[in-house]
Amino acid sequence: MKTKKIVIKIGTNVISKDDGSLDEKIIANIQTQVSALKKNGIGVILVSSGAVGAGKSLVNDHDKLDTISRRQILASVGQIRLMNIYAELFAKDDLLCAQVLATKEDFRDRRHYLNIRNCLEGLMKKNIVPIVNENDVISITELMFTDNDELAGLMAAMMSVDAMIILTNIDGVYDKSPGEKGARVIKEINPKKLDYENFISPEKSSFGRGGMLTKCLVAEKLAYLGIETFVVNGKRPNVILDLLGGEEIGTRFVPVKNASSRIKWAAFAGGFEKGVVIVDDGAEKALVSKEKVSSLLFVGVKKIEGEFGNGDIVKIKNLRGKDLGMGIVQCDSGKARGLIGQKNIKPLIHYNYLFLEK
Repeated sequence: MKTKKIVIKIGTNVISKDDGSLDEKIIANIQTQVSALKKNGIGVILVSSGAVGAGKSLVNDHDKLDTISRRQILASVGQIRLMNIYAELFAKDDLLCAQVLATKEDFRDRRHYLNIRNCLEGLMKKNIVPIVNENDVISITELMFTDNDELAGLMAAMMSVDAMIILTNIDGVYDKSPGEKGARVIKEINPKKLDYENFISPEKSSFGRGGMLTKCLVAEKLAYLGIETFVVNGKRPNVILDLLGGEEIGTRFVPVKNASSRIKWAAFAGGFEKGVVIVDDGAEKALVSKEKVSSLLFVGVKKIEGEFGNGDIVKIKNLRGKDLGMGIVQCDSGKARGLIGQKNIKPLIHYNYLFLEK
């Protein structure tokens, strides 16, 4: 497999022991593989969970704290421990790693988005391994990603990587519950042909916030953006190197098409939008047409909700409140409201900056 740049998402259950504490042997094995990839000229971004688990082994957790405070304390202490482990391991291979903490708020507008992307690109040019995690200290309730699978998908889209590898604690996506008799790993999923939601359990993992359904939804979205995605068992020694070496391991999501970097950003912007644009039936029909690509024209706009600036992301809805997709606007909300219903002017959203729900 020809790969120049990848995102590797490391799940909490991969680097956790049965008691929830960190499994440093597994972390060391993953680090060794990443170092080998770096020596072969492959750019790697790690999205690593584990801060809360690391904090559990360091903090007396018997006090009666509310869920948010407990998570904040464990994450703030554990993040240092987690990064120290990575830093010490990479140093043995003469590599530096860098901590990048993110929240949903960091991706709400184009400027913040570009700031993060420029930072990651700069680190990779310096041959430094970015290790990304959600900032659990300030990420609470509505500011939280669903889990690090969502964050990893956003990173993969933002950095236009060739592939994303999701490391979990089972061998891939199964055709039924992995514990059931006769359950088998699905080797390949084409999002256009396989309705996997019918047989994947929505249950979350033991220590993390995500489950296999979340991983598949992220992988499916990346596939529609042209990014190859794999779900494999991260506890298996050398699984990353074996996979990139051509061995058939885990589950592969077949990439469907390619897309521009801006559309990739919009595709993963659910929850980050600054406003909502409500369109009439004619505009909806034009947008969802399979025969012709269309921009969102002001003549089809019925209402604008929220405040946004030029270059921000908005959600697009029809008159019945159904989500149609996301887009990047070409003017601010004040100007846009004054142009509602007008013809023969620059579109509110150019088709190059539209991501419509399939």
